[in-house]
Amino acid sequence: MVNRINHIAIVVEDLQAALGFWRDALGLPLHKTEENPGEDVNIAFLPLGESEIELLQPMSAESGIGKYLAKKGQGMHHVCVEVDDIEATIARLREHGIELINDTPKVREEGTRYAFVHPKSAHGVLVELYELPK
Repeated sequence: MVNRINHIAIVVEDLQAALGFWRDALGLPLHKTEENPGEDVNIAFLPLGESEIELLQPMSAESGIGKYLAKKGQGMHHVCVEVDDIEATIARLREHGIELINDTPKVREEGTRYAFVHPKSAHGVLVELYELPK
């Protein structure tokens, strides 16, 4: 079952410049920033209601986010939805012929499990599935 939008991720060239809009001009609070070497990306987390805006700055041009930025430019990268059971959700999507980028969920350091749905199956939108730690 899908519970809510966890975050909307936006690819940016310069995290500090992007914070000039999202935090300073628009007024969203900055919860934290983190370096994610596993994905080769710097992230700023800005809470918005029960969700977040995540700003993603690639750490290198060779990273997945770096290649995305070079190909498509700055802008929305993906929508992340929380699910109760990521394996059950993946199984359901497969039953419906949905193409996944990850065959099995990856696990973040704090225990969040995640996987991506290919944009071809979601009408042009990259969708991330999140199962939060229990």
